[in-house]
Amino acid sequence: MLSVLIIDDEEPSREELKALLAASPDVEIAGECSNAIEGLAAIHRHRPDVVFLDIQMPRISGLEMVGMIEPTALPHIVFVTAYDEHALKAFEEHAADYLLKPIDPQRLAKTLDWLRAGARPSGKAFPGAGSAIHQIPCIARNRIFLIALEDVEYVNTELSGVQVIGKNRQGVTELTLKLLQERTPLVRCHRQYLINLEQIAEIELLENGAAEIVTQSGKRVPVSRRHLREIKDKLLIP
Repeated sequence: MLSVLIIDDEEPSREELKALLAASPDVEIAGECSNAIEGLAAIHRHRPDVVFLDIQMPRISGLEMVGMIEPTALPHIVFVTAYDEHALKAFEEHAADYLLKPIDPQRLAKTLDWLRAGARPSGKAFPGAGSAIHQIPCIARNRIFLIALEDVEYVNTELSGVQVIGKNRQGVTELTLKLLQERTPLVRCHRQYLINLEQIAEIELLENGAAEIVTQSGKRVPVSRRHLREIKDKLLIP
């Protein structure tokens, strides 16, 4: 049984694909999403075998979304797009299959046969997968939104998930601290915290060798002894 997730901002496209997939009794549709932020959450929640992903979506494109998925949680990606075949040669080189809109049922059948045969991601990076993240997708109070990186004060892990604390709003993101540390200028200041150096107002040194950062809005962020020297070096503090 193939577990499938559909991510496309156009409802008619999702309905068309669901109808075509319904003809295959060994395909189970785990869910559908209308944007990349919902899609990231659904991938981590359902862990599908396959994601049929639209490339052209508002705010966060399909390619950008793939780059936000932890490699250990990466399902097989099948791009669904209106791009022409010439433009999609780059995706072939990265072992990503694709379907052109409107979807040809016979082409979809070939894709499903390939997936049934055990095709899996090659481990190669998708186009754009290593690009910098400039906005962090968040969820809060049944709302989804993006926080621009320059507005982020710090990010930390809690039992409820990875919290993104901005100057004027906060939310929970599906992105991990590790990925945010690798793909943004946020700097590790503690095992559970990343800090935006541009949002630091002062550093208060404590008796035990650790410290606390005070952000420009007055929030306090712990700094471990292990990371204090790195923070001071980046701020050119002797």
